[in-house]
Amino acid sequence: MEQTTAVRPVTPQERAARAARNGGEPTLEFAERVPYDAYVRASTLHRLQEPLSDDPGEMSFLMVSQIMELYFGLTCHELRHAKRELREDRIWEALPPLRRAALHLEGLNGAWHGLRWMSPADFNRFRDRLGEGSGFQSAMYRQLEFLLGLRDRALIRPFRRQTDVYDELTAALATPSLWDEVVALLARKGFDVPAELLERDVNGEHEAHPAIEAAWVRIYGDSGPENHLRLLGDALTEIAEEFGDWRWNHVKAVQRTMGAKVGSGGSAGLAWLQRSMARVVFPELWSARTAM
Repeated sequence: MEQTTAVRPVTPQERAARAARNGGEPTLEFAERVPYDAYVRASTLHRLQEPLSDDPGEMSFLMVSQIMELYFGLTCHELRHAKRELREDRIWEALPPLRRAALHLEGLNGAWHGLRWMSPADFNRFRDRLGEGSGFQSAMYRQLEFLLGLRDRALIRPFRRQTDVYDELTAALATPSLWDEVVALLARKGFDVPAELLERDVNGEHEAHPAIEAAWVRIYGDSGPENHLRLLGDALTEIAEEFGDWRWNHVKAVQRTMGAKVGSGGSAGLAWLQRSMARVVFPELWSARTAM
């Protein structure tokens, strides 16, 4: 069982005294677990890689997949924070988590670079060992899609035998997305938002509506420094762009490593991914630009 030594807080005065005793050198002796490991759980993280083959390239595939999972979770954390702020009309306070989310998505996109070496021959050396395992089955990625407003109840069916995960995804489907909170915010700010948009089925996806398009046209028509809604629109646009880039990078990675072969999870592979890209995140932020 992993040791769970707590990290002991240190005051600035204690830190300065320790540095003076050490003569400027780092501390090399600790009574218990190294504080860095107690906080980051690095020793635990580095025991979570269990390749299924002897191929040395599989470690890249496995670890990059785990890194992406961590980025999915981190981005979800930020978007949930932003949702809470928007629900309370705190637009300014919602901007930092939204900007952090965009940066996390940028890091997520960077993770694809670690797999650019992989050709079909490289992937085929261990692909069969993965069985039906597929990134399509990532529960945290589904959480991210639901938060962004891309909801499809059928996509949680693979988790029916994992009741805790299934229950979490079911709850996420029944919770307003980030975009739902934005639309509700626009209504509270006096924009003409039809009632049916505020009462929409939270299990369905949101499609562009002329009233929301008109609201964003008005918002972007105001160049004043106190126009926090415009700053909100900019932050959301950056998130949508980075998420779109991730989906496109996924398509390119599949093309590079397996062409148009059938996907490991039973889908049409490349063709299925290409169709999924047609599902637009924050649709009115894009459609409104035609009228700006």
